[in-house]
Amino acid sequence: MPDNLVSADQMPNVATLAETSFVPDAANAREFRDALGCFATGVTIVTVQSADGPMGFTANSFASLSMDPPLVLWSPAKSSSRFAHYATAQHYAIHVLAHNQTDLIQRFIRGGLGFEGMSYHRNDEGVPLLPGTLARFDCEQHATHDGGDHLIVVGRVVRCAKGTGAPLVFTQGQYGGFTAD
Repeated sequence: MPDNLVSADQMPNVATLAETSFVPDAANAREFRDALGCFATGVTIVTVQSADGPMGFTANSFASLSMDPPLVLWSPAKSSSRFAHYATAQHYAIHVLAHNQTDLIQRFIRGGLGFEGMSYHRNDEGVPLLPGTLARFDCEQHATHDGGDHLIVVGRVVRCAKGTGAPLVFTQGQYGGFTAD
């Protein structure tokens, strides 16, 4: 073994992974979802201005895509009652939540209060903006792509803002914080 490599039994604090292999299909959809849940993600709220007023959508399907041009992506579910508003929005904002903003998740899930009774302002494109989030990306729609039961929405970032603090993290069906070692 090369000098710069160590075996798993020589590494401290390494858990032994009990692995079960399967083909994802309708019979084991829950197991597939649980496997996907092992990947920790941040939590975002995507906002748009629609004909029905300001809307927000809680999503963890957010990723950076390109630095030049500045592109990000997210993926709304086609089954969402608000899907059409997000699929056709020419401008939207993606808000990255801080570890202490779990209350916003409840506002922007199905049946939540949304913007009702909440203070907010709008950007130059008229998109409603949430105050005090960890980061925000004001986007214009760059492209959309079919993604099975979701739509992959690529946005060109026209403006961004960054606060300070720790991110809100979602993994294995639970929300929590993250602090670097």
